[in-house]
Amino acid sequence: MEEYLTIIFRTCFLYVFILIIFRLMGKREVGELSVIDLVVFVLIAEVAAFALDDYENPLFNAILPILILLIIQITSAYLSLKNKKIRDLVDGEPALLVRDGVILEREMRKQRYNLDDLCQQLREHGIASVTEIAYAYLEPSGNLSVYKKDEKAFVYPLIIDGDIQERHLMIMHKDVEWLMAELDKNNIKDSSAVFFCIWEDNRLHIQLKES
Repeated sequence: MEEYLTIIFRTCFLYVFILIIFRLMGKREVGELSVIDLVVFVLIAEVAAFALDDYENPLFNAILPILILLIIQITSAYLSLKNKKIRDLVDGEPALLVRDGVILEREMRKQRYNLDDLCQQLREHGIASVTEIAYAYLEPSGNLSVYKKDEKAFVYPLIIDGDIQERHLMIMHKDVEWLMAELDKNNIKDSSAVFFCIWEDNRLHIQLKES
C-alpha cells in the first residue's frame, strides 16, 4: 500500500511541478517551438519518466535536472531576445520558396522541402496554382506563409533591434550604403538606435529604441 501511495504522490507532484516549469518557460504553440524548446521538453519528459519508473530513487534527483533545463531554456530565450544573430541561429530564418509564381529550386533543396510538401500546404491555403503566388515563405515553425499576386506583399524589415538585415536589402536590390543614406535623411546616424525599420510607400518607417 505504501508503494502505491508513493507512486501517486510522485505522479501528482511531478505533474504540478512540470506544469509550473512550463508556465515559467512562457507560452508557445507546439508549431512555434524552437529546436531548444523541443529538446528541453523532450528531456524533461524523459527525466519525469525515469522518476516515475524508479520510485525508490530520491525525487530531488528528478527535480534538479528539470530546474537546470529551465535555466538553460530561460537563458537561451533571453539571449535570443537580446541578439538577432543568436535568434536566427536558434530559431532559423524564413526561407523564400516561391517568387512571382516561380519555385526557387535551390532554396527548396537547401531546406530539404519537397514539391509534395509545397503542394500540400498550398492546398491548405486554398491556392489552386503556384502561378497565383507573389511570395511564399517557409517559416521557422515549418508553416508556409503565402501572398497572392493581387494581395499586398510582405514588407521586409530592414532593421531589427539595431541589426541591419542585409539579406532583405539584397532582395530589394538595395545595399547598406543606401539604407544609411536614408537614415541620415531622418537625422539618424547610427542604425543601432533603431528598434524596427521598414521601407513602405517609398519611405522609411522607423521606430527608435526606448531610452
